[in-house]
This record gives sequence, structure tokens and C-alpha cells, in this order.
Amino acid sequence: MSRKTILLLPGDGIGPEIIAEARKILNWVSGQGRISLYLEEGLIGGAAYDRTGHPLPEETLIQARQADAVLLGAVGGPKWEPLPYEVRPERGLLGIRKALDLFCNLRPAKVFPQLVDASTLKREVVEGTDIMVVRELSSGIYFGEPRGVETLANGEQRGVNTLVYTTREIERIARSAFRIAATRQKKLCSVDKANVLESTELWRAVVMAVGKEFPDVALSHMYVDNAAMQLIRHPRQFDVIVTTNMFGDILSDEASMLTGSIGMLPSASLGERYALYEPIHGSAPDIAGQGVANPLATILSVAMMFRHSLDLPEMANRIEAAVNRVLDQGLRTPDIFQPGTQKVGTVAMGDAVLAALS
Repeated sequence: MSRKTILLLPGDGIGPEIIAEARKILNWVSGQGRISLYLEEGLIGGAAYDRTGHPLPEETLIQARQADAVLLGAVGGPKWEPLPYEVRPERGLLGIRKALDLFCNLRPAKVFPQLVDASTLKREVVEGTDIMVVRELSSGIYFGEPRGVETLANGEQRGVNTLVYTTREIERIARSAFRIAATRQKKLCSVDKANVLESTELWRAVVMAVGKEFPDVALSHMYVDNAAMQLIRHPRQFDVIVTTNMFGDILSDEASMLTGSIGMLPSASLGERYALYEPIHGSAPDIAGQGVANPLATILSVAMMFRHSLDLPEMANRIEAAVNRVLDQGLRTPDIFQPGTQKVGTVAMGDAVLAALS
């Protein structure tokens, strides 16, 4: 029986609450005899700053590099907004992505049949939507240099961020996206702004060159403003979307609302060696500590972990099936509650998935 180490980073806001429910699932799997999981915890974000004075302590990076996978809750909150930019909680999240070279972010946006009517869009628009957004995660405008705020000679201030991509950075995310598309409907849409941004003109050219390696995958291109509109107008036209760091950040959050709640969407951040899994919803400080947060995105992130890092796709399928059974039972946290369903809290939802697994 193989033994794997999982680093849990609860972080801030609702992070500790949802990670606690994921821990139940991991402990259950570990008890089934297929794999032995050693769970340890670390600090990140505001919680790390409060303890160490830095949102990403060196000890956390050491733990992450020694682990077989990392599961993160969320970072940030109004408590830490007055801090200097370089020590805000979000710098911890960006920092660990960069330090582990997690360049490939997978964000599925799948509309569960039970939640079609939870979307703010019409049933006939969202029903059957199943999109995988492949977001470049370790480069682009979030990391480009030069950056910062400077004071000019006339006393006026100027803010600078740099959107920069190299051929290698584009090639590796493009290949990841093509490989994923090859296992799905064999359709890949590359989203850029090549008509006005030279960096994404290069993006388009490199994606097209990589596409020659995957003749069975149909490649299309779309400007980001049109893609934002098309996601709402006709989401089923998309199968796999590959795009830059910032565009992927925005479009994947937009796609989340097709599903009815951002609380349903997991993600995987993959590199050549390391991997980090997290729900995409953030720390939700307005509901932290109230026991009402939706843990399903975190539990589904655990399923992605078994599929991509722990080589147990059958366990991933089993966890996803358990989530479906719980939704079939009509259990809903407040973010996905509808008349005729049963409203439950964070712990009860986690317990229900655990019972469905058993």
C-alpha cells in the first residue's frame, strides 16, 4: 500500500471550515486500504502573517515541496487589507504558485443537472454545460516585471504592471490544454486579445504552432471580450478553453455562475513536479464562522487530487458520484438553496457526502 503526504493549508475566512470537511473525506479514503494518507497542516495567507509576519513562511514552502499534493482553503479578508502590498494574504497564494511553478490551472465549470435552476440564466442556456478552463498560472501580468507604483518628476503617481509571456511558457500551457481536449470532445478554443496586445499576438502564433502536434483537436481562437459574451450567450459551444493568467482568472469566475454557485467549483494547479488543489470561491469573510459555507467545491477538489496526483481515478469518480447522490437527496447549502430542497450547513453537507461514500 502506497503512502502519500497531503499538506492542508486552511488559510483564512471559511478556509478552515471547508478544509475540515475535506479532511473527513481524506481520512475515510485512507481507511479503505488502497492508499495511506498522512495529513499535515501549514500556514498561508492572513493566518500565516498573524503568526509569522509573512503570508508565505519558508516552512510552508518546505512542507509543500515535500508533500505529494497540497489542498488549500482560501486566503484574504478585510482584516489584512491595510497591510503593505507585499505582505497581504494574496501574496502568499501567488507566491506558492510561483515557487512551485504551478503553471497549469484547471477550472471545470460543469452544470450539475440538479442545479440547473439555481443558475441566474435560463435553463435552456446553461443545461448540459461542461467546460474546462485551462488557465496559465505562473506568468503573465500577475508576475511580469517591471511592476509597482512610482512617483514622476511632476509629483504625479503612475502604476505599472507588465504583461509578458515567453515562447516556452505558452508552449507548455498549450500542450497541456491540447492533451486535455484530446480526452474530451477534441475542441480547444484559445482566448486572447491579439488584435491589440503584442504579447497575445505571440500567444496565438505559438498556440497555432503547437496545434500542429495535435491534428485530431479542432483549434479555434476568440478575443477575450467576445469570449466573455459567448460564455453567457451560448456556453455549450465551448469544451476546453485555454487562456492567459488574467483572462483565465476573469473568465473562469464568470463561467462559475453558469453553474448556480461559485461554491460548486474546484480547481487544480499543476506543475512539472508539484500540484495544489483549491476551491475557486475565495475566503468569503462575510459568512466565515457561521457554518453555512458550501464545502462541495473543496471536496470536488479532493476528487481532482485523486485523479491528477494520486493516480486513483476510480476514487475520484467515487467522490464525484457521492456529491451527485447528495444533490439528488435535495440537500443544499444556502448558496444553492431553492424552494423544495433542504437547507443544511457546512458540517451536515460534509457528513452527507461521507455517508454517500460509505
